[in-house]
Amino acid sequence: MVMVVFAFVLWAFGWFVNVRLAEGPAARTAGVKLLVPVIFGVTVLAMWELLVRGLNVPLVILPAPSLIAVRFSESTSILWVDFVQTIVKGALSGYVMGALAAFGTAILVDRSDFLRRGLLPVGNFMAALPIVGTAPILVMWFGFDWHSKAAVVVVMVFFPILVNTVAGLRQTSLMQRDLMQTYAASYWQGFFKLRLPAAMPFVFNGLKIATTLSLVGAIVAEFFGSPTVGMGFRISTSVGKLALDMVWAEIVVAALAGSAFYGLVAISEKIVTFWHPSQRG
Repeated sequence: MVMVVFAFVLWAFGWFVNVRLAEGPAARTAGVKLLVPVIFGVTVLAMWELLVRGLNVPLVILPAPSLIAVRFSESTSILWVDFVQTIVKGALSGYVMGALAAFGTAILVDRSDFLRRGLLPVGNFMAALPIVGTAPILVMWFGFDWHSKAAVVVVMVFFPILVNTVAGLRQTSLMQRDLMQTYAASYWQGFFKLRLPAAMPFVFNGLKIATTLSLVGAIVAEFFGSPTVGMGFRISTSVGKLALDMVWAEIVVAALAGSAFYGLVAISEKIVTFWHPSQRG
């Protein structure tokens, strides 16, 4: 019981420190912006550890962070193989293929009113299809290796990127497009000098949405067929063995990979769209 009380005292102390930092005179400095989430995360982990041990929560319900860390350190070779199979081969390859296909299709849709009226409603329908329904079909079509997982990722990321890119390409006003025609600019000159730069915030919005979808799609697809490696395979087999610490170790890998992936896309957006009001100091 002492650990439970100490957990809530620790939470109150962390909350107090974070509020003082966030509302203090140095709240806008880079150090405080980094320190606040770090304190919050450490407080959550410490409270988790104390509550699990203080209440004697069974391992099969919720393992303590220390047990997850031990399993993580003892299984780095297995986690690395699963990471390569699921994230690098499945999620990343499908993400790249889906993004390129969506961008190319968006240009065709932008040039054809028929495609815009016909394809986008179909895209909304396809985006609403549940992954648990499409994943088994694609696994049967493309086999049990990473190719089927990449296909699932392509389906999941294609339409969010397509819709955002099409919306971005139509962002410029009629007056701006008329001005380019007045300068005798061709379609591609207007595209690269006016419409594509204006569309980049929308494109990156779709790319950021797709980062999480790609990871979820690749992991879930492995539940429906996979070789004896992969994060989804490891999670499903570990749950059957009641090895919840291994399940959480895989979740940690997925969370770290997803955060790094999203951060990389966000940094790329900041570099490419430095001129946009959302990226200014």
